[in-house]
Amino acid sequence: MTRVAVLHGGMSAEREVSLRSGQQVITALQEAGYEVTPVIVNDDLKSLIAALTPAPDVVFNALHGRFGEDGSIQGVLDYLGIPYTHSGVRASALAMDKAAAKAVFAHAGLPVAPHRIIDIAELADHDPLPPPYVVKPVNEGSSVGVSIVKPGDNRNAEIAAAWTYGPAMVEQYIPGRELTVGVLEDRALTVTEILSDEAFYDYHAKYAQGGSRHVVPAELPEEISRRAMEIALAAHRALGCRGASRSDLRYDDATGRLVLLEVNTQPGMTATSLLPEQAGHLGMSFPALCAWMVERAACRV
Repeated sequence: MTRVAVLHGGMSAEREVSLRSGQQVITALQEAGYEVTPVIVNDDLKSLIAALTPAPDVVFNALHGRFGEDGSIQGVLDYLGIPYTHSGVRASALAMDKAAAKAVFAHAGLPVAPHRIIDIAELADHDPLPPPYVVKPVNEGSSVGVSIVKPGDNRNAEIAAAWTYGPAMVEQYIPGRELTVGVLEDRALTVTEILSDEAFYDYHAKYAQGGSRHVVPAELPEEISRRAMEIALAAHRALGCRGASRSDLRYDDATGRLVLLEVNTQPGMTATSLLPEQAGHLGMSFPALCAWMVERAACRV
């Protein structure tokens, strides 16, 4: 029987989401017939290595955010020679660094929004871009720390004063519809439209029950759906991702503009998560999805 250690928790702002993802993955893998060892990760690397000794056959990486999807834990597992799910060091680090990822996307000819990297003090002094624009941390996920600045908001100083995330990205705000596309290795799954009563698809909308509604598949012109899936697969390949990823896009139906926002190399695996929902729509159960990830685990790639 294949022995799988499920890493969840972690040290990032997304710890609670990771704990929830991990619990559901543990149950699903047990249902799929694996011998599962839950490992809750904290800031003690020695205890993590001890928990992985003797080494399991596979690590299922259910961590989110910094140290979990930025290449850090991937490097540890590569060093230990333990196969793990999802992307390797390079792709994980690139995807987590929004500036680096956008450079890769632009080089690959994929549509990205105009953006700048700034010291947050610049935001307090003046508008770095003509509003409306989005302010986001360069190295966080799940919309942690994201704000939208609209004309006349006068919130710049407030955002800057509360900032704890290091360098910031300011990005042109793209009006329109929130789309996401899951990718499993060489296959884009489908397009989901995310509808939320929140000001934007923020952390609460992503993870709270009732925080958002998902339309699967999205009700879009066939050409836009096809193009969104092509962009997601091309972004997955451009970063060098393996296994599962999920690309977030914006579509302005007033102009036909479709823009790639980012790629998530560790898509959420909670009850409200988008990738499992898309896989389920196409007939792949949650245990089957988790097993698919385990069977494609690798290291030093």
